Amino acid sequence: MKINKNYANLEENYLFATIASKVKEHARANPNKKIIRLGIGDVTLPLAPVVVESLKNAALEMGHAETFRGYGEYQGYNFLRQAIVNYYEKKGVNLTTDEVFVSDGVKSDSANILDIFHKDNVVLIPNPTFPVYVDANVMDGRKIIYAHGTKDNNFLPMPDENVKVDIIYMCSPNNPTGAHYTKAQLKEWVNYAIKNQAVILFDGAYECFVTDPELPTSIFEIEGAQNCAIEFLSFSKMAGFTGTRCSFTVISKELKREETSLHHMWLRRQTTKYNGVSYIVQRGAQAALSDEGMAQIKESLAYYRQNIITISQTLDKLGVWYTGGKNAPYIWLECPGGMGSWEFFDYLLEEAGVVGTPGEGFGSEGKGYFRLSAFGNKEDTIFAMEKFTEAVEKLKK
Repeated sequence: MKINKNYANLEENYLFATIASKVKEHARANPNKKIIRLGIGDVTLPLAPVVVESLKNAALEMGHAETFRGYGEYQGYNFLRQAIVNYYEKKGVNLTTDEVFVSDGVKSDSANILDIFHKDNVVLIPNPTFPVYVDANVMDGRKIIYAHGTKDNNFLPMPDENVKVDIIYMCSPNNPTGAHYTKAQLKEWVNYAIKNQAVILFDGAYECFVTDPELPTSIFEIEGAQNCAIEFLSFSKMAGFTGTRCSFTVISKELKREETSLHHMWLRRQTTKYNGVSYIVQRGAQAALSDEGMAQIKESLAYYRQNIITISQTLDKLGVWYTGGKNAPYIWLECPGGMGSWEFFDYLLEEAGVVGTPGEGFGSEGKGYFRLSAFGNKEDTIFAMEKFTEAVEKLKK
């Protein structure tokens, strides 16, 4: 028996586990101090009323023989996949229901999709990046090349024709930086992928925060993307499903490599290893995509956008450089006073009781940067920015 030695190449602790440990230790030492968490991107508002009602009705159905549901369809129930197809139509993207695969999270799918790719493929991952992209490939022993996001390129790295890769991870709006690619920039990536027969794994989990009509909310808005891209979207941030768990992956039937349909391969993988999202949750997701559901969801998104305004205005007054925020739920700021990421994390926790996410935890290009999230309580965010201001002004003295 042999174990997977690639696990030895992982960082000792997952980023957010380290943060949780530090916060727990601080809280134990300061039991009367208020701690406000603006780090992990978990939502705080409840599910929309129409979603809750749908979940309740679906649960009641499971209690009667005539409406009880057992195993569902492997790709998800058709009623939800049709609702997703309708959602894409509003973006000007035409899909068929069998190109949609319902699942329990973008995090899991963006790692599980690697099952259909050879371990010899070279992977391009942005730096900084969401940790799971890196860790999932390290676990498989793949070679990773980094596309470096910096202040000079506004943390939006572009393709290098001198670099040949096979799999490309992209997230736009980006986690952690909040930066967003334009249609012209995405077209360059699509052209690169087609030229090199690469596949783009596009994480669009935060597309619901895009308000600029000129910015794309799906890779499939770009001509040619059906031939080179796989897209992951989630109900977690859009509809507050972080604790309910529902997402979906879109693979066009046109996408082939080595004369083999990747759509068919993913279907085969899912039918073997996955039994789907519960009927109850899928009914809730369907309700979220209804006209009434989207209207209620917009109220929640507006609430979070107000938090972004609060954070942005604070940083503007303090003269702190940042990106993101306008069309994303995250703000990526340069640590004040030339501090390191973890140094600023400790300082902010000690001085202000505010928890953010050290940029260094997202990759080497995150050194000296810090991520703040808009998913907190409105009053807590206002209070946190008051304490943040006091802490930063103290640094200037």
